[in-house]
Amino acid sequence: MALAGLKVIEFAGLAPGPFAGLILADNGASVIRVDRPSAASNDVLCRGKRSIIVDSKQANGRKLLEEMISMADVLIDPFRPGVLERLGLGPELFLGNGKRKGLNEKLIYARIVGTGPHKDMAGHDINYLALSGILAMLPGTKDKPTFPLNLMADFAGGGVMCAVGILLALIDRGRTGRGQVVNADMVSGTRYVSSFPLIQNYLSSPLIGGPRGSNLLDGGSPFYNVYTCKDGRWMSVGCLEPHFFKVFIELFTKTMPPDFDPVCGWKPEPSTQFQRDEWPKLAEYLTKGFLMYSRDFWADVYHGTDACAVPILTPKEAGEQSSNIPVTHPQVSEKNAGKHHVLKDIVIKSGTHTAEVLQEYGYDAGLVRRLTDEGVIEGESLPTTFKL
Repeated sequence: MALAGLKVIEFAGLAPGPFAGLILADNGASVIRVDRPSAASNDVLCRGKRSIIVDSKQANGRKLLEEMISMADVLIDPFRPGVLERLGLGPELFLGNGKRKGLNEKLIYARIVGTGPHKDMAGHDINYLALSGILAMLPGTKDKPTFPLNLMADFAGGGVMCAVGILLALIDRGRTGRGQVVNADMVSGTRYVSSFPLIQNYLSSPLIGGPRGSNLLDGGSPFYNVYTCKDGRWMSVGCLEPHFFKVFIELFTKTMPPDFDPVCGWKPEPSTQFQRDEWPKLAEYLTKGFLMYSRDFWADVYHGTDACAVPILTPKEAGEQSSNIPVTHPQVSEKNAGKHHVLKDIVIKSGTHTAEVLQEYGYDAGLVRRLTDEGVIEGESLPTTFKL
């Protein structure tokens, strides 16, 4: 595993921070999640991680965290600006400030941050997506755009970009011997992963440069869209290139019964593709045509062709299909999340690994018992499971 031996401390948070930690854990890093006392564990991005409970409000708890971070390679900070500084665990303590030596100057101190005048405000994926300029470009109704769950800012612009920043900082540390602060700005990150549509929009290209909903890639074109089938399930169509559209439309018209005539005698040809004034007719023809048969019927029609038309699978169907695909290493993927994974293997009970982790970090049984008695740490059977 590419990151074997890497020690990561991840403060428990939501979405982007845990996802960055998940990417590292999936590739061999030892990721320790720091949970708060009495905090319910509802994070499902825990695969391959371990959990300890430390009360950072107590002086001994803060001291314990300071010592552990001083031995780590990476710290993932998911909080608003200033939270760890108020605990006395800010980056200057570990990386130094130019005047005073830090406790761990090789540390990669990764933070998930907001942006500009909104950096101190509460926010979620939809808010950061809105500020990025991308939400205004996304498909939806004629009245408003629709957001793609919480994928863009939380995971692509936040978690993935944070993990990339950590990996780049580790490469740089190999050259310089020094760590650094990695700031993963979810708004800037969302704009970065959206470089292609943003540039296309700036250039006023036909791909996505016009008003929302009128372009090739945002639902404006009938040959790059989603269609409902007879059984209520859906097919995806993405035949942008003329030779792919030719395969698609010839198979489609061939499949229709002889009396199928939804547009009063009009039928599409390969040359129809870029005749924009014909797009409303093409859209109606395809919409009513797909409703003639089930999704799986259409999937069989187009399977093995270059029509760029495939069924829209449910999460369960996609999981069953992907579990049969061989995985090679190194690879950032769901490789540890096969179809036999159950929820208990994904969600970690807070504090499950407190004793185990502290032992690895060199703390003796007497100190662990004292911290347990003081309520600084919590975990399952701490005094009895800790090995002398």
